[in-house]
Amino acid sequence: MADVRRAEVTFFTDPYCPWSWAAEPQLRRLEVEFGDQLAITFVIVGLHRSIEAADAGALALATLDAAAESGMPADARVFLRDPPRSTHPAGLAVHAVAEQGDPGPYLRRLREAIFVEGRRMDTAAALLDAARETGGLNLDRLQVDLGSNAIVERFGADVERGRGVAPPAFAVGDGDPVKGYSRAREAVVAAGAEPVADRPDVEGALRRFGRLATAEVAAACDLPGPRAAAALWGLALEWRVRPHAVPGGELWETA
Repeated sequence: MADVRRAEVTFFTDPYCPWSWAAEPQLRRLEVEFGDQLAITFVIVGLHRSIEAADAGALALATLDAAAESGMPADARVFLRDPPRSTHPAGLAVHAVAEQGDPGPYLRRLREAIFVEGRRMDTAAALLDAARETGGLNLDRLQVDLGSNAIVERFGADVERGRGVAPPAFAVGDGDPVKGYSRAREAVVAAGAEPVADRPDVEGALRRFGRLATAEVAAACDLPGPRAAAALWGLALEWRVRPHAVPGGELWETA
């Protein structure tokens, strides 16, 4: 492993992108397979400056399609009952959190809040609540950064960089964005990273990542879907993991 290099991976995404939520198993699989050899950064593409009725309907339909294809639980009603006015506040919040470190856990918390909890994440109060739930963040600083012109400028640069890129997409190094786990993996290997043979067991995956959907456990542990579900429910019967029922499935965490 002495000659292995870190692969710089840029993930083009958005907190409100249904297909990015559906791609979480792909991201978990890459993270497990390459571990610390990956350096992942996020480009928030900014889906909709303003959301009209047609946009909300399209997001709801995309949520249903993405859930059906990926097996990730999701509730399309979040876009039908009380849709956000814009996806941009959530993107700005991700940039504000990045001022304090890795925004990945906060981005994940936003996705769960939107797609399985049906929460509208387009106000400062809601975005600060998500930060509080994420933990480890300075909320006073975050509140200041949410109104910072520098954060607006950085988000605007992301929007420009992501123009023409349909999320989710992975770019490795200076390469063009590609879609899907297989093409992303090929690019990571071409950049010099070497896949790790070992996979975590179910409890190990949950300890590493926190709450996971069944499809994510299957991807992280390299288990077929039915075996992942059987393993999770078996551990639940032993009180070692616990399920949280959400629309379309469960999110799991260690007990």
